[in-house]
Amino acid sequence: MDTPNPSRFSTANAPAHSRATAEPATKAAGGATRWVTRERPKIDRIACPWLLRRFVDADAQFLYVPTAQVRAVARDQNATPYDVNADVADTPFTHDGALCSFDAFIKIYRLGNDTALAKLADIVRGADTDRLDLAPQAAGLLAVSLGMSRTCPDDHAMLEAMMPVYDALYAWCRDAVAGTDEQHNWKPA
Repeated sequence: MDTPNPSRFSTANAPAHSRATAEPATKAAGGATRWVTRERPKIDRIACPWLLRRFVDADAQFLYVPTAQVRAVARDQNATPYDVNADVADTPFTHDGALCSFDAFIKIYRLGNDTALAKLADIVRGADTDRLDLAPQAAGLLAVSLGMSRTCPDDHAMLEAMMPVYDALYAWCRDAVAGTDEQHNWKPA
């Protein structure tokens, strides 16, 4: 079985129509963007780093801190806050009505032409906003994310553990929109 190759999802290898063109985040020393959000991520706070590393900045750095520290850490670490309420920090990278932070990243970085990302956004939004009716896969993503959170007490370890999950979901979404998704059709006798 082929394992997903994360490098094939990098900005350099992304289809030309889906490469990020906006640069709203500040680059940290060494050229990587730096992002800060609330600790104990589940859905959006893992999906957004996946999107950033695969389509915007492969070296992006992520800081997970207590909610009350997000604004100060953003200022002190020259980091862009994401997936926080306006009373925590000002950021365009957050929920907007029925849309989640993943949707905001897709919009701001102009990745909306990638139909596989749009399909993945439905799954992420459904899992993140408890609207499991948006995509059948949303319930599975929610279950895996909550289970991973229970087994990974370290937020960065969870992020790294979930990167292949999102690679796999994106690969499935690409196949699904291309009409080449594999069906599981084993039927017991």
